[in-house]
Amino acid sequence: MAFVNENFLKLPGSYLFSEIARRVSAYKGEHPDADIIRLGIGDVTRPLPPACIEAMHRAVDEEASSATFRGYGPEQGYDVLIEAILQHDYAARGICLRPSEVFVSDGAKSDTGNIGDILGQANTVGVTDPVYPVYIDSNVMAGRSGDLTDGKWSRITYLPCTAANGFVPALPEQRVDIIYLCYPNNPTGTTLTRTELKKWVDYAKANDSLILYDAAYEAYISEEDVPHSIYEIEGARQVAIEFRSFSKTAGFTGVRCGYTVVPEEVTVRTASGERVPLNPLWNRRQCTKFNGTSYITQRGAEAVYSPKGQRQVQETIAYYMENARILREGLRSVGFQVYGGVNAPYIWLQTPQGLTSWQFFDELLHRMHIVGTPGVGFGPSGEGYFRLTAFGQRENTLRAMERIAGWK
Repeated sequence: MAFVNENFLKLPGSYLFSEIARRVSAYKGEHPDADIIRLGIGDVTRPLPPACIEAMHRAVDEEASSATFRGYGPEQGYDVLIEAILQHDYAARGICLRPSEVFVSDGAKSDTGNIGDILGQANTVGVTDPVYPVYIDSNVMAGRSGDLTDGKWSRITYLPCTAANGFVPALPEQRVDIIYLCYPNNPTGTTLTRTELKKWVDYAKANDSLILYDAAYEAYISEEDVPHSIYEIEGARQVAIEFRSFSKTAGFTGVRCGYTVVPEEVTVRTASGERVPLNPLWNRRQCTKFNGTSYITQRGAEAVYSPKGQRQVQETIAYYMENARILREGLRSVGFQVYGGVNAPYIWLQTPQGLTSWQFFDELLHRMHIVGTPGVGFGPSGEGYFRLTAFGQRENTLRAMERIAGWK
Protein backbone atom coordinates (compact mmCIF):
# COMPACT_ATOMS: atom_id res chain seq x y z
CA MET A 1 0.00 0.00 0.00
CA ALA A 2 1.28 3.48 -0.87
CA PHE A 3 0.99 6.18 1.81
CA VAL A 4 0.65 9.91 1.30
CA ASN A 5 2.92 12.57 2.79
CA GLU A 6 0.33 13.76 5.30
CA ASN A 7 2.06 17.11 5.71
CA PHE A 8 0.54 18.12 2.38
CA LEU A 9 -2.91 17.49 3.84
CA LYS A 10 -2.25 20.18 6.44
CA LEU A 11 -2.00 22.91 3.81
CA PRO A 12 -4.96 25.30 3.52
CA GLY A 13 -7.41 24.55 0.73
CA SER A 14 -5.81 26.78 -1.91
CA TYR A 15 -2.72 28.80 -2.61
CA LEU A 16 -3.32 32.54 -2.04
CA PHE A 17 -3.16 33.51 -5.70
CA SER A 18 -5.37 30.60 -6.71
CA GLU A 19 -8.07 31.94 -4.38
CA ILE A 20 -7.71 35.40 -5.90
CA ALA A 21 -8.08 33.92 -9.38
CA ARG A 22 -11.17 31.99 -8.26
CA ARG A 23 -12.88 35.11 -6.90
CA VAL A 24 -12.04 37.19 -9.96
CA SER A 25 -13.28 34.42 -12.26
CA ALA A 26 -16.55 34.18 -10.34
CA TYR A 27 -17.07 37.94 -10.55
CA LYS A 28 -16.28 37.96 -14.28
CA GLY A 29 -18.77 35.14 -14.77
CA GLU A 30 -21.49 37.32 -13.26
CA HIS A 31 -20.25 40.56 -14.87
CA PRO A 32 -18.70 39.58 -18.22
CA ASP A 33 -18.44 43.20 -19.39
CA ALA A 34 -16.47 44.38 -16.36
CA ASP A 35 -13.16 46.04 -17.31
CA ILE A 36 -10.92 44.60 -14.62
CA ILE A 37 -7.46 46.06 -13.95
CA ARG A 38 -5.13 43.51 -12.37
CA LEU A 39 -2.59 44.84 -9.88
CA GLY A 40 -2.43 41.70 -7.77
CA ILE A 41 -0.05 38.93 -8.76
CA GLY A 42 3.50 40.20 -9.19
CA ASP A 43 3.90 39.17 -12.82
CA VAL A 44 5.67 41.54 -15.18
CA THR A 45 4.21 43.14 -18.31
CA ARG A 46 7.27 44.58 -20.06
CA PRO A 47 8.84 42.34 -22.73
CA LEU A 48 12.28 40.80 -22.40
CA PRO A 49 15.17 43.20 -23.06
CA PRO A 50 16.16 43.12 -26.76
CA ALA A 51 19.72 42.17 -25.75
CA CYS A 52 18.36 39.00 -24.14
CA ILE A 53 16.17 38.17 -27.13
CA GLU A 54 19.12 38.58 -29.50
CA ALA A 55 21.31 36.34 -27.34
CA MET A 56 18.61 33.68 -27.12
CA HIS A 57 18.12 33.73 -30.90
CA ARG A 58 21.86 33.17 -31.35
CA ALA A 59 21.68 30.29 -28.88
CA VAL A 60 18.77 28.75 -30.78
CA ASP A 61 20.83 28.91 -33.96
CA GLU A 62 23.67 27.14 -32.15
CA GLU A 63 21.29 24.34 -31.20
CA ALA A 64 20.44 23.94 -34.88
CA SER A 65 23.99 22.97 -35.85
CA SER A 66 25.74 19.73 -34.93
CA ALA A 67 28.97 21.70 -34.52
CA THR A 68 27.55 23.91 -31.75
CA PHE A 69 24.65 21.82 -30.42
CA ARG A 70 24.50 21.34 -26.63
CA GLY A 71 22.62 18.65 -24.79
CA TYR A 72 22.74 18.27 -21.03
CA GLY A 73 24.55 21.18 -19.45
CA PRO A 74 26.17 21.49 -16.02
CA GLU A 75 23.56 21.33 -13.27
CA GLN A 76 25.31 24.25 -11.54
CA GLY A 77 25.10 26.52 -14.60
CA TYR A 78 27.35 27.46 -17.52
CA ASP A 79 30.61 29.19 -16.64
CA VAL A 80 29.88 32.20 -18.84
CA LEU A 81 26.77 33.11 -16.83
CA ILE A 82 28.35 32.35 -13.47
CA GLU A 83 31.34 34.58 -14.26
CA ALA A 84 29.00 37.39 -15.32
CA ILE A 85 27.07 37.03 -12.05
CA LEU A 86 30.25 37.09 -9.97
CA GLN A 87 31.65 40.17 -11.69
CA HIS A 88 28.55 42.33 -11.94
CA ASP A 89 26.44 41.37 -8.92
CA TYR A 90 29.22 40.82 -6.39
CA ALA A 91 32.76 41.88 -7.34
CA ALA A 92 31.40 45.29 -8.38
CA ARG A 93 30.24 45.69 -4.76
CA GLY A 94 33.48 44.47 -3.24
CA ILE A 95 32.18 40.96 -2.56
CA CYS A 96 34.45 38.05 -3.45
CA LEU A 97 32.69 34.78 -4.25
CA ARG A 98 33.93 31.58 -5.86
CA PRO A 99 32.35 30.10 -9.01
CA SER A 100 31.61 26.90 -7.06
CA GLU A 101 29.34 28.92 -4.74
CA VAL A 102 26.87 30.01 -7.44
CA PHE A 103 24.11 27.66 -8.64
CA VAL A 104 21.99 28.73 -11.61
CA SER A 105 18.38 27.52 -11.42
CA ASP A 106 14.91 28.06 -12.83
CA GLY A 107 14.09 30.77 -10.31
CA ALA A 108 14.19 31.97 -6.72
CA LYS A 109 10.75 30.50 -5.93
CA SER A 110 11.99 27.01 -6.73
CA ASP A 111 15.18 27.40 -4.75
CA THR A 112 13.62 28.94 -1.64
CA GLY A 113 11.16 26.05 -1.65
CA ASN A 114 13.73 23.35 -2.39
CA ILE A 115 16.48 24.48 -0.01
CA GLY A 116 14.67 22.65 2.79
CA ASP A 117 15.65 19.35 1.17
CA ILE A 118 19.11 19.64 2.75
CA LEU A 119 17.89 20.85 6.16
CA GLY A 120 16.68 18.62 8.96
CA GLN A 121 13.03 18.26 9.90
CA ALA A 122 13.68 19.20 13.52
CA ASN A 123 14.82 22.73 12.70
CA THR A 124 12.83 25.59 14.18
CA VAL A 125 11.88 28.29 11.69
CA GLY A 126 11.46 32.05 12.01
CA VAL A 127 9.72 34.19 9.38
CA THR A 128 8.96 37.87 9.08
CA ASP A 129 5.21 38.39 9.12
CA PRO A 130 3.71 39.16 6.61
CA VAL A 131 5.70 36.68 4.54
CA TYR A 132 6.01 35.28 1.01
CA PRO A 133 3.74 32.17 1.24
CA VAL A 134 6.31 29.79 -0.29
CA TYR A 135 8.49 30.03 2.83
CA ILE A 136 5.65 28.82 5.04
CA ASP A 137 4.10 26.24 2.72
CA SER A 138 7.38 24.53 1.86
CA ASN A 139 8.09 24.04 5.57
CA VAL A 140 4.59 22.69 6.10
CA MET A 141 5.27 20.16 3.32
CA ALA A 142 8.56 19.21 4.99
CA GLY A 143 6.97 18.63 8.40
CA ARG A 144 8.55 21.57 10.25
CA SER A 145 5.42 23.62 10.83
CA GLY A 146 3.42 21.89 13.54
CA ASP A 147 -0.32 22.57 13.47
CA LEU A 148 -2.33 25.51 12.15
CA THR A 149 -4.30 27.40 14.79
CA ASP A 150 -5.86 30.84 14.32
CA GLY A 151 -3.79 31.46 11.21
CA LYS A 152 -0.44 30.51 12.73
CA TRP A 153 1.62 27.32 12.61
CA SER A 154 2.61 26.14 16.06
CA ARG A 155 6.30 25.41 15.31
CA ILE A 156 6.95 28.55 13.26
CA THR A 157 8.05 31.77 14.97
CA TYR A 158 6.34 34.83 13.50
CA LEU A 159 8.17 38.16 13.60
CA PRO A 160 5.58 40.91 13.06
CA CYS A 161 6.36 43.71 10.60
CA THR A 162 3.74 46.45 10.82
CA ALA A 163 3.48 50.21 10.85
CA ALA A 164 3.88 50.06 14.64
CA ASN A 165 7.51 48.91 14.37
CA GLY A 166 8.30 50.61 11.08
CA PHE A 167 8.20 47.21 9.35
CA VAL A 168 11.52 46.30 10.99
CA PRO A 169 11.22 42.86 12.63
CA ALA A 170 12.47 42.36 16.17
CA LEU A 171 14.98 39.58 16.84
CA PRO A 172 13.28 36.36 18.05
CA GLU A 173 12.72 36.15 21.80
CA GLN A 174 13.35 32.41 21.58
CA ARG A 175 16.17 31.02 19.49
CA VAL A 176 15.36 29.74 15.98
CA ASP A 177 17.51 27.59 13.69
CA ILE A 178 16.43 28.96 10.30
CA ILE A 179 15.51 32.57 9.52
CA TYR A 180 13.84 33.72 6.31
CA LEU A 181 14.53 37.32 5.31
CA CYS A 182 13.33 38.92 2.06
CA TYR A 183 14.65 42.42 1.30
CA PRO A 184 13.50 44.53 -0.41
CA ASN A 185 10.46 42.88 1.06
CA ASN A 186 7.65 41.11 -0.67
CA PRO A 187 4.86 41.99 0.13
CA THR A 188 5.48 45.25 2.06
CA GLY A 189 8.03 46.85 -0.28
CA THR A 190 10.07 47.94 2.75
CA THR A 191 13.80 47.47 3.42
CA LEU A 192 16.45 47.06 6.10
CA THR A 193 19.43 49.37 6.47
CA ARG A 194 22.95 47.95 6.79
CA THR A 195 22.82 48.48 10.55
CA GLU A 196 19.50 46.62 10.83
CA LEU A 197 20.69 43.74 8.65
CA LYS A 198 23.93 43.45 10.62
CA LYS A 199 21.84 42.71 13.74
CA TRP A 200 20.49 39.61 11.98
CA VAL A 201 23.91 38.43 10.87
CA ASP A 202 25.22 38.94 14.42
CA TYR A 203 22.21 37.05 15.79
CA ALA A 204 22.80 34.14 13.43
CA LYS A 205 26.48 33.95 14.39
CA ALA A 206 25.72 34.11 18.12
CA ASN A 207 22.93 31.52 17.93
CA ASP A 208 24.35 29.16 15.29
CA SER A 209 21.39 29.95 13.03
CA LEU A 210 21.08 29.93 9.25
CA ILE A 211 19.71 32.91 7.30
CA LEU A 212 17.90 32.24 4.02
CA TYR A 213 18.08 35.64 2.32
CA ASP A 214 15.80 36.32 -0.64
CA ALA A 215 17.20 39.28 -2.62
CA ALA A 216 14.99 38.87 -5.69
CA TYR A 217 14.21 42.60 -5.77
CA GLU A 218 17.65 44.06 -5.05
CA ALA A 219 17.87 45.74 -8.49
CA TYR A 220 15.08 48.11 -7.43
CA ILE A 221 17.03 49.59 -4.51
CA SER A 222 17.55 53.33 -4.86
CA GLU A 223 18.60 54.43 -1.37
CA GLU A 224 22.27 54.39 -0.40
CA ASP A 225 22.05 52.73 3.03
CA VAL A 226 20.10 49.70 1.80
CA PRO A 227 22.36 46.68 1.08
CA HIS A 228 21.92 44.86 -2.23
CA SER A 229 23.38 41.63 -0.84
CA ILE A 230 23.61 40.17 2.63
CA TYR A 231 27.27 39.50 1.88
CA GLU A 232 27.90 43.23 2.18
CA ILE A 233 27.62 42.54 5.92
CA GLU A 234 30.75 41.22 7.63
CA GLY A 235 30.40 37.60 8.72
CA ALA A 236 27.42 36.80 6.47
CA ARG A 237 29.40 34.28 4.44
CA GLN A 238 29.41 31.99 7.48
CA VAL A 239 25.67 32.10 8.16
CA ALA A 240 23.69 33.02 5.04
CA ILE A 241 22.45 31.60 1.74
CA GLU A 242 21.27 34.16 -0.83
CA PHE A 243 18.66 33.77 -3.57
CA ARG A 244 18.40 35.95 -6.68
CA SER A 245 16.15 36.08 -9.73
CA PHE A 246 16.02 37.46 -13.27
CA SER A 247 12.21 37.43 -13.19
CA LYS A 248 11.33 40.91 -11.98
CA THR A 249 14.37 42.68 -13.42
CA ALA A 250 14.71 41.24 -16.93
CA GLY A 251 11.19 39.89 -17.34
CA PHE A 252 12.11 36.21 -16.99
CA THR A 253 8.89 35.22 -15.19
CA GLY A 254 7.95 33.02 -18.16
CA VAL A 255 11.47 32.12 -19.27
CA ARG A 256 12.57 31.08 -15.74
CA CYS A 257 16.08 31.77 -14.47
CA GLY A 258 17.61 32.65 -11.14
CA TYR A 259 20.48 31.58 -8.94
CA THR A 260 21.42 30.72 -5.39
CA VAL A 261 24.67 31.47 -3.58
CA VAL A 262 25.82 28.89 -1.02
CA PRO A 263 29.18 29.98 0.42
CA GLU A 264 31.58 27.17 1.22
CA GLU A 265 31.90 28.53 4.77
CA VAL A 266 28.23 27.93 5.66
CA THR A 267 27.91 24.89 7.90
CA VAL A 268 25.21 23.28 10.04
CA ARG A 269 25.25 20.48 12.60
CA THR A 270 24.38 16.81 12.52
CA ALA A 271 22.46 15.31 15.43
CA SER A 272 25.80 14.21 16.90
CA GLY A 273 27.25 17.71 16.69
CA GLU A 274 29.48 17.35 13.63
CA ARG A 275 29.80 20.45 11.41
CA VAL A 276 28.72 19.83 7.82
CA PRO A 277 29.12 22.31 4.92
CA LEU A 278 25.93 22.97 2.95
CA ASN A 279 27.59 23.79 -0.38
CA PRO A 280 28.34 20.17 -1.36
CA LEU A 281 24.92 19.05 -0.11
CA TRP A 282 23.13 21.60 -2.28
CA ASN A 283 25.32 20.58 -5.20
CA ARG A 284 24.37 16.93 -4.61
CA ARG A 285 20.71 17.82 -4.38
CA GLN A 286 20.83 19.77 -7.65
CA CYS A 287 22.72 17.05 -9.49
CA THR A 288 20.13 14.49 -8.38
CA LYS A 289 16.88 16.41 -8.79
CA PHE A 290 17.66 19.08 -11.37
CA ASN A 291 18.97 18.83 -14.94
CA GLY A 292 20.09 22.44 -15.16
CA THR A 293 18.63 25.57 -16.70
CA SER A 294 18.56 25.48 -20.49
CA TYR A 295 21.50 26.79 -22.47
CA ILE A 296 19.23 29.14 -24.41
CA THR A 297 17.85 30.64 -21.20
CA GLN A 298 21.29 31.08 -19.65
CA ARG A 299 22.58 32.87 -22.74
CA GLY A 300 19.65 35.23 -22.40
CA ALA A 301 20.46 35.80 -18.73
CA GLU A 302 24.12 36.40 -19.53
CA ALA A 303 23.08 39.18 -21.92
CA VAL A 304 21.48 41.00 -18.97
CA TYR A 305 25.03 41.89 -17.89
CA SER A 306 26.14 43.30 -21.26
CA PRO A 307 26.30 47.11 -21.51
CA LYS A 308 23.24 47.07 -23.77
CA GLY A 309 21.42 44.66 -21.47
CA GLN A 310 22.17 46.76 -18.39
CA ARG A 311 20.75 49.90 -20.04
CA GLN A 312 17.63 48.07 -21.12
CA VAL A 313 17.05 46.49 -17.72
CA GLN A 314 17.42 49.87 -16.03
CA GLU A 315 14.84 51.31 -18.42
CA THR A 316 12.44 48.54 -17.44
CA ILE A 317 13.06 49.08 -13.72
CA ALA A 318 12.55 52.83 -14.14
CA TYR A 319 9.24 52.12 -15.92
CA TYR A 320 7.94 49.99 -13.05
CA MET A 321 9.18 52.41 -10.38
CA GLU A 322 7.38 55.27 -12.12
CA ASN A 323 4.27 53.11 -11.86
CA ALA A 324 5.05 52.72 -8.17
CA ARG A 325 5.29 56.49 -7.77
CA ILE A 326 1.94 56.95 -9.52
CA LEU A 327 0.31 54.38 -7.24
CA ARG A 328 1.94 55.70 -4.07
CA GLU A 329 1.08 59.34 -4.68
CA GLY A 330 -2.37 58.60 -6.06
CA LEU A 331 -3.36 56.54 -3.03
CA ARG A 332 -1.99 59.09 -0.58
CA SER A 333 -3.88 61.87 -2.33
CA VAL A 334 -7.19 60.25 -1.34
CA GLY A 335 -6.13 59.54 2.23
CA PHE A 336 -4.69 56.01 2.20
CA GLN A 337 -1.76 55.17 4.47
CA VAL A 338 0.85 53.83 2.04
CA TYR A 339 4.23 52.14 2.50
CA GLY A 340 6.87 50.75 0.13
CA GLY A 341 7.20 51.70 -3.52
CA VAL A 342 10.60 53.39 -3.09
CA ASN A 343 13.08 50.50 -3.16
CA ALA A 344 10.64 47.89 -4.44
CA PRO A 345 7.80 47.60 -6.98
CA TYR A 346 5.22 46.86 -4.27
CA ILE A 347 2.77 49.21 -2.59
CA TRP A 348 1.55 48.18 0.87
CA LEU A 349 -1.44 50.10 2.16
CA GLN A 350 -3.69 50.02 5.19
CA THR A 351 -7.27 49.07 4.43
CA PRO A 352 -9.78 51.87 5.08
CA GLN A 353 -12.80 52.15 7.35
CA GLY A 354 -11.97 49.08 9.42
CA LEU A 355 -12.31 46.71 6.47
CA THR A 356 -10.52 43.37 6.64
CA SER A 357 -8.09 42.53 3.86
CA TRP A 358 -10.57 40.29 2.02
CA GLN A 359 -13.43 42.75 2.53
CA PHE A 360 -11.32 45.45 0.91
CA PHE A 361 -10.42 43.03 -1.89
CA ASP A 362 -14.11 42.52 -2.63
CA GLU A 363 -14.86 46.25 -2.37
CA LEU A 364 -12.05 47.13 -4.74
CA LEU A 365 -13.08 44.42 -7.20
CA HIS A 366 -16.82 45.11 -7.11
CA ARG A 367 -16.74 48.91 -6.98
CA MET A 368 -13.54 49.83 -8.82
CA HIS A 369 -12.91 46.68 -10.88
CA ILE A 370 -9.34 46.59 -9.56
CA VAL A 371 -7.63 43.41 -8.34
CA GLY A 372 -4.99 43.48 -5.61
CA THR A 373 -3.76 41.06 -2.97
CA PRO A 374 -5.22 40.82 0.56
CA GLY A 375 -2.50 41.34 3.14
CA VAL A 376 -3.75 38.58 5.42
CA GLY A 377 -2.89 36.10 2.67
CA PHE A 378 0.75 36.78 3.54
CA GLY A 379 0.33 36.06 7.26
CA PRO A 380 -1.53 37.18 10.41
CA SER A 381 0.25 40.56 10.60
CA GLY A 382 -0.94 41.29 7.08
CA GLU A 383 -4.52 41.62 8.24
CA GLY A 384 -5.70 45.17 7.69
CA TYR A 385 -3.23 45.68 4.85
CA PHE A 386 -3.33 45.25 1.09
CA ARG A 387 -0.71 44.86 -1.67
CA LEU A 388 -0.70 46.44 -5.11
CA THR A 389 2.06 45.87 -7.64
CA ALA A 390 3.73 48.31 -10.01
CA PHE A 391 4.25 45.63 -12.67
CA GLY A 392 1.21 46.64 -14.69
CA GLN A 393 1.12 48.61 -17.91
CA ARG A 394 1.34 52.41 -17.51
CA GLU A 395 -2.09 52.97 -19.03
CA ASN A 396 -3.71 50.56 -16.58
CA THR A 397 -1.83 52.05 -13.65
CA LEU A 398 -3.12 55.53 -14.52
CA ARG A 399 -6.65 54.24 -15.10
CA ALA A 400 -6.58 52.45 -11.74
CA MET A 401 -5.66 55.69 -9.97
CA GLU A 402 -8.43 57.53 -11.79
CA ARG A 403 -10.86 55.00 -10.36
CA ILE A 404 -9.32 55.15 -6.89
CA ALA A 405 -9.80 58.94 -6.93
CA GLY A 406 -13.51 58.18 -6.53
CA TRP A 407 -13.02 56.16 -3.34
CA LYS A 408 -15.05 57.45 -0.39
